[in-house]
Amino acid sequence: MAKLVPPHGSDSVKPLLQPETERAADLERARQLKTVPVTSREASDIFMLAMGAYTPLDGFMGHDDWRGCCTDMKLANGLFWPIPVTLPVAKDIADSIHIEEEVALADPDSGEILAILEVTEKYTIDRTLECEHVYRTTDPEHPGVQKVMAQGEVNLAGRVRALSEGEYPSKYPDLYLRPAESRAVFLEKGWSRVAAFQTRNPMHRSHEHLAKIAAEVCDGVFIHQVLGKLKPGDIPAEVRTKAIQAMIDNYFRAGTVIQAGYPIEMRYAGPREALFHALIRQNFGCSHLVVGRDHAGVGDYYGPFDAQHIFDEIPEDALVTKPLKIDITFYCKKCDGMATAKTCPHEGDDRVTISGTEQRRRLAAGEPIPPEFSRPEVVAILQEFYASQKAA
Repeated sequence: MAKLVPPHGSDSVKPLLQPETERAADLERARQLKTVPVTSREASDIFMLAMGAYTPLDGFMGHDDWRGCCTDMKLANGLFWPIPVTLPVAKDIADSIHIEEEVALADPDSGEILAILEVTEKYTIDRTLECEHVYRTTDPEHPGVQKVMAQGEVNLAGRVRALSEGEYPSKYPDLYLRPAESRAVFLEKGWSRVAAFQTRNPMHRSHEHLAKIAAEVCDGVFIHQVLGKLKPGDIPAEVRTKAIQAMIDNYFRAGTVIQAGYPIEMRYAGPREALFHALIRQNFGCSHLVVGRDHAGVGDYYGPFDAQHIFDEIPEDALVTKPLKIDITFYCKKCDGMATAKTCPHEGDDRVTISGTEQRRRLAAGEPIPPEFSRPEVVAILQEFYASQKAA
């Protein structure tokens, strides 16, 4: 019988979404509480807590957990955790809240109440310390650094009782899989070795090659895409989903790939975020995470393989889910197919470097996409999207 990796630091997945039978009463009570607006990042973290993707956290981190997470990638109890999950608010809001008070956390746009927070601690942080350790830079142009430097002065900590999963379950009914559900699907298929493939882009030929390498060494591949807030210029999830499904249907053996999505908002923390993605995928039941070139990076802040090297710097028992480290992939004219730098002996003009950035530029400019870049079924869907954007 298939046996999956255990959830991180726990015997079972711990979703914080209140049972449906209790939600209406909790929501009515929440309307009587002080309302604290949250940013899109904290809303995303509430949804991740709600579904159990942040198992075993029971809410937003206190000071000791925050500091240990930043400096040593450990919570106060010693559990490995590489990215802070905190709730910053403006000082005047924090001053109006007392310890042990319950407050309602609300969506910044719709005003929907997302959760109840039982406040156990209020504290200020050294933002520079967080940026230096988590992002390896204090450059204000880095999107993750921007968020930290712009956040409220005081962090609220405490237990979260989630009351909503936002629009995700209804907007992506076939895509939105919670950790308990993905685990059930893997077991039903008889999978125990499952490789997660993280993406926030449509998959070009290099991505396809990475996923196929993973399929060769595991029972199946879990193509897991970001449904949370993206960078300007990124392609919407509905379009990505359709394009990825076209690739799966036409170029993968049936029954070897599952496509799903989850509500995380990227932090672009490069190596630290690669570790975080592995931890989250462990909760989803994945034994491996595909880590290619510049995983979760942005700009030139990280070396091309820093996200692979960091897995060698953490204790062996920090994570059960392990990285599948794969070299730079490209199309080789002499090999007449996809290859990696580890297997292909050819250099220079024989290698066609496949770049998502270059593909987006060509699509936006209406230029043809070479077959070495992307599959024709995928290109047709993307071209239709870009044409609709121009028409609008």
